Amino acid sequence: MFPQRLDSPLAYDIAKAMMDGFNRHYRLFRTESARAKHRFETADWHGQQRAQRERIEFYDLRVRECSTRLEREFKAGEQPMEVWQQIKLHYIGLLVDHHQPELAETFFNSVTTKILHRSYFQNDFIFVRPAVSTEYIENDEPQALPTYRSYYPTQETMTQTLERVIADFDLRLAFDDLPRDVALVHDAMRRRLGDVKLRANFQLQVLSSLFFRNKGAYLVGKIINGFNEHPFALPVLHNKAGRLVIDAVLFGEDDLLILFSFARAYFMVDMEVPSAYVQFLRSMMPRKPRNEIYSALGLQKQGKTLFYRDFLHHLRHSSDKFRIAPGIKGMVMLVFDLPSFPYVFKVIKDYYPPQKDTTRDQIKGKYLLVKQHDRVGRMADTLEYSEVGFPRDRFDDELIAEIEKFAPSQLEISDRDGDGQTEVIIKHVYIERRMIPLNIYLQEAFDLGAGTHATESATQHAREQIERGVIEYGNAIKDLVAANIFPGDMLWKNFGVTRHGKVVFYDYDEIEYITDCNFRRVPPPRNEEDEMSGEVWYSVGPKDVFPETFGPFLLGNPAVREVFMKHHADLLDASFWQAHKERIARGHVYDVFPYEREKRFAPDTTHTDLS
Repeated sequence: MFPQRLDSPLAYDIAKAMMDGFNRHYRLFRTESARAKHRFETADWHGQQRAQRERIEFYDLRVRECSTRLEREFKAGEQPMEVWQQIKLHYIGLLVDHHQPELAETFFNSVTTKILHRSYFQNDFIFVRPAVSTEYIENDEPQALPTYRSYYPTQETMTQTLERVIADFDLRLAFDDLPRDVALVHDAMRRRLGDVKLRANFQLQVLSSLFFRNKGAYLVGKIINGFNEHPFALPVLHNKAGRLVIDAVLFGEDDLLILFSFARAYFMVDMEVPSAYVQFLRSMMPRKPRNEIYSALGLQKQGKTLFYRDFLHHLRHSSDKFRIAPGIKGMVMLVFDLPSFPYVFKVIKDYYPPQKDTTRDQIKGKYLLVKQHDRVGRMADTLEYSEVGFPRDRFDDELIAEIEKFAPSQLEISDRDGDGQTEVIIKHVYIERRMIPLNIYLQEAFDLGAGTHATESATQHAREQIERGVIEYGNAIKDLVAANIFPGDMLWKNFGVTRHGKVVFYDYDEIEYITDCNFRRVPPPRNEEDEMSGEVWYSVGPKDVFPETFGPFLLGNPAVREVFMKHHADLLDASFWQAHKERIARGHVYDVFPYEREKRFAPDTTHTDLS
């Protein structure tokens, strides 16, 4: 139990210093996010990408700063537990009327666990559950914007209202033809609503800040009519003339889920009350976990906190066991899952086969690269944890034996907390959304269409599934090329299919920047001996890539080969890769859109086709 007296000035001073540390963090985070508007207006795409990378580091830098200050000024690690109990109570007092209390609690946990021993992680000294509600927090500062603006158009005033919605964001760059774009948006909204009667509460609710990512700005809101709500987003882009255009209208939860996908870079949004933004977005995407929304807004540490709370809640309300994940085992990563939980857990092995010339630090560096890079909807985001405890009785014995064999340095089994419960401690783990491995997705189609009793309908469905998977696979690689990423190991098993049918890459230990690779054609054999030899007769540098050699590894199945060669034969041509490498090296930033090309009002305005 907590002591009821708060009579330690030292405890208050430490709590105040921690709050000062958090406030500094969020002030810097918000300032950098707000600058995204100017970078968008001035088409500073490289600056936008750099800011997105650097902002990810802000949190850990501020935690280290704060921890160092507490040790230097207060010798915080030497204070008795009674003082730490009071520190938390004082900190709770400082959260009253705070606009980011949930983020501040997570910051407190990060600093505290950096200073104290792990045995205190799950007890009274940190926020295991939220202590302060985030309901109905609003920014009550003078001249402050509300979380969202409400507009009340009629059928006759809809176009004028839409123009006012755009004008309220005060973009300092002219639109190419705003009345034209607004008319297109209005037409799309009419088609979406159909011939419905506008009810008394008909309105548009629009979040007050734009969402910036890469080369786009997104206006996000919803149409409310009676009991019906229609989420929407308007992407605003630069056209070739350097003026603004509304590029499309995205409607409904599925479109928004793809826009806010875990396989895309984090947005930059100027938010005084992030919980209010999350609540608004959750009303539009009720199937999306809150942890993923926080992460999409750039608050990935809060996303990690909420994910872990959700995970512990799931463990308490389930009884199945962790197991070795189905599929082909990786040479670098040991992967396990809990069947009832839609994520996989990836541990770096201690030993790799000779062909994998890498180290643990290099692999971690690749995962950090993906975290900081534009993932263009084609690379899964990962949650990275250290010293994670799992109940031993929830682990399959075969899985324990697998970890002991391939990653013994990452495993500890003990009663470290002294509570009589045996724990499995994983020293370092990545957690990703579970997807259907693409090789399994294709094999299911082969099996469906190849059975002796397969109907014509089943055979047709199998063909469509193969075509869909192979086309998406090539599209995924081309999107990665646009993002300056060479996936390295392009085998089907390293790609997964999401619930929206998107193909996403998730094996990062061999990725490289396109601009660091040397794409070459295979030289012709010098003589008949070369031609008949199974050995390589030409020199190969460490970053040399020979795209024409991809075929034998990828296209053994005739049905797969037919689709691939029809849609993506250029991926086997070194000139395709080399041309894009040279263009990226000259500073070009490709457009990669989080929606289908057919949704665009004018597909040729800014689109750069990689096919």
